[in-house]
Amino acid sequence: MRFLLKVSFPHASFNEAVRKGTVNQTMNRIMEDAKPEAVYFVEMHGRRTAILIVNMKDSSGMPALAEPWFLQFGAEVEFHPAMVPDDLKSAGLEGIGKKWA
Repeated sequence: MRFLLKVSFPHASFNEAVRKGTVNQTMNRIMEDAKPEAVYFVEMHGRRTAILIVNMKDSSGMPALAEPWFLQFGAEVEFHPAMVPDDLKSAGLEGIGKKWA
């Protein structure tokens, strides 16, 4: 199942990793393990934020994806189910619409 994984970094721990010169190495290790479909780095609410698209077979995959961010940066992590257009096409929206009309 596809998820949007949102990772928000606290300034202090991320700044420390930047100053120590370890931020790229740490990020690369996490990304190699997570194998995201896509990754974007953005600012949200004044914080450095990473948006990853990841695949999991089931919810038991959540700790493996979240813990590295918690342990390395003290980050906040959110999981949001996500669909591509083909997923939406097979969702049966017409039937749902008729049932709940």
